[in-house]
Amino acid sequence: MTETRWLDDDEQETWRAFLWTSRLLGEALDRQLQRDSGMPHAYYMILAMLSEAPDRRLTMTELAAIVHSSPSRLSHAVNRLEEAGWVRRARHETDRRTTIAELTDAGYAALAEAAPGHVAEVRRHLFDPIDRERMLAFRDTLHSLLESLDPDRRAPCAPGEG
Repeated sequence: MTETRWLDDDEQETWRAFLWTSRLLGEALDRQLQRDSGMPHAYYMILAMLSEAPDRRLTMTELAAIVHSSPSRLSHAVNRLEEAGWVRRARHETDRRTTIAELTDAGYAALAEAAPGHVAEVRRHLFDPIDRERMLAFRDTLHSLLESLDPDRRAPCAPGEG
């Protein structure tokens, strides 16, 4: 059995700062989107990923992978987005077992309306507190972590993906 490599004081402080920053940032973004646009951050991400897809369409399997969601959780979210008229589901033209999620014009409009407030909140909490040099170093650090966490580079923000 391998001996545990405990975190030293600096590592422990870094780990806890990362945990709290991630949690508090996620909560702040969710609060802002709920308050201003009536949607949780998870729904915003689904709409955003569909808006960036060719013809604003993805299979449910592709969408689940991109937003890192279980199929059942994604299906529940897409049900809500369909009820709002923001997404529609259809069977794939050639593979009837595959379901396609498509961003509607109303969904695109809702996303376009929500985006300025969301971007302002991201900027306020993530970019405004640090200068550009620190931001670029932070991005490099995140890309290094992504290489370990996402070796297949499936994340839409993987290095070289923009």
